[in-house]
Amino acid sequence: MNVAPSAFAEIVAPASWRTVDLLSDLHLQASEAATVAAWQGYLETTPADAVFILGDLFEVWPGDDAADAPGFEADCAALLHRAAARRPIFFMHGNRDFLVGPAFAARCGMTLIDDPTVLVLHDVRWLLSHGDALCLEDTEYLQFRAQVREPAWQQALLARPLEERRALARSVRARSEDRKRSPDAVWADVDAAAARDWLRQAGADTLVHGHTHRPAIHALGDGLRRIVLSDWDADADPPRAQLLCLSATGARRVDLR
Repeated sequence: MNVAPSAFAEIVAPASWRTVDLLSDLHLQASEAATVAAWQGYLETTPADAVFILGDLFEVWPGDDAADAPGFEADCAALLHRAAARRPIFFMHGNRDFLVGPAFAARCGMTLIDDPTVLVLHDVRWLLSHGDALCLEDTEYLQFRAQVREPAWQQALLARPLEERRALARSVRARSEDRKRSPDAVWADVDAAAARDWLRQAGADTLVHGHTHRPAIHALGDGLRRIVLSDWDADADPPRAQLLCLSATGARRVDLR
């Protein structure tokens, strides 16, 4: 089911960018106050010249109108807006927050980017993706992904009342968690051949992605590799709050907890 993009979106970093932070899979939710606090602390202190969020910033996102009333979503929008006033913030959709739209991005001052996107920094091409589209063994999820990314499907869902969408999101999340606990669960990983194909077509040597929650560096042969980002969970033992910092010297993991 892998279909490589016909063309890869590209962002060429200005010469003034020295460092760029990449992070994903924070799965922010009101009930996880410690992780939200770690994220807030990061946004207020990072020295990066730009921040790229590669999907699943939120555990669920029921629609941009969720941020219209006071509450968790509005608070997150305010944090992002303050952070984006200091440096550019780019957002790529994940499998949990695919309904983040132009209205929320504009409210936050973020720039929405395609999945995948090539970032050119210090004359090096980095291929960025959430990673879920490359998990080819998870055919059931890929069918779901294709459905929910259809504009007509999203428009029909967003036409429903907000509270109905919230209830639906909770139901989908509960089914997902039940599926993970099933003894027959498929823990699909990024397909190596598909990753190599994307890299060659993008003219890049390194793919950076999240989604799988299995941080590592995987050699793909012929000088190609993929770097997997960590998820965030400040209540875990030990806590997880990690990003990947890109600079002229390469890629470096930074633990914030």
